[in-house]
Amino acid sequence: MGWLSLEEWQAVRLSLSVALRAVLFGLPPGILVAWLLARGRFPGRGVLDALVHLPLVMPPVVIGWLLLVTFGVRGPVGAWLNDWFGIRLVFTTGGAALATAVMSFPLIVRSVRLSLDAVDPGLEEAARTLGAGPVDRFLTITLPLMAPGVLSGAIIAFAAGLGEFGAVITFASNIPGETQTLPLAIYAATQTPGGEAMAARLAAISFAMAVAGLVLADFAGRRLRALLGRGGR
Repeated sequence: MGWLSLEEWQAVRLSLSVALRAVLFGLPPGILVAWLLARGRFPGRGVLDALVHLPLVMPPVVIGWLLLVTFGVRGPVGAWLNDWFGIRLVFTTGGAALATAVMSFPLIVRSVRLSLDAVDPGLEEAARTLGAGPVDRFLTITLPLMAPGVLSGAIIAFAAGLGEFGAVITFASNIPGETQTLPLAIYAATQTPGGEAMAARLAAISFAMAVAGLVLADFAGRRLRALLGRGGR
């Protein structure tokens, strides 16, 4: 990509890395929380549902500030991680991935939950009567059938992670080569005299990757549903 400068290429590469790490971090707990919300019956279920979806309705800068208070070097979790394990998340690439994971987590949960709601409970009950335990039923019946939602949620979360701005800049700052993802690089370019061309190039890349992610999520979901015999529409 010779038409991009080193700084621009770093922003693209960092965005891809941060978004991927965010999905890998958020997918396992996302599947668990989606299963709890879809199948669980326990006190506080509504509260958990509300907490999971908070990043969708709260300003991203508020989420970033909460992360800063919690995971900063003087925060309750951040101080413990720093003192005991030497892990510092604030103003780092890992911190950018954490902020992105928190913001995209509801998208994973929502997609997986919708797919899980479409799974016929009768199949799980039939497996139970044949002697399959809870873990076996989940791994052999439930998880394969909700795989379209898992894959679609992961891809959508990845695409959304590429565009996360508020939480990242608040918690991880805007450090070139370390936390400056595509949106932050675009913002920096608009604040720089003569940076319009750079902002336009990065905006075009961001737009193309977002569209590609949405198209891929739709195609992958339909393809998996067709393979599982649930219809290709």
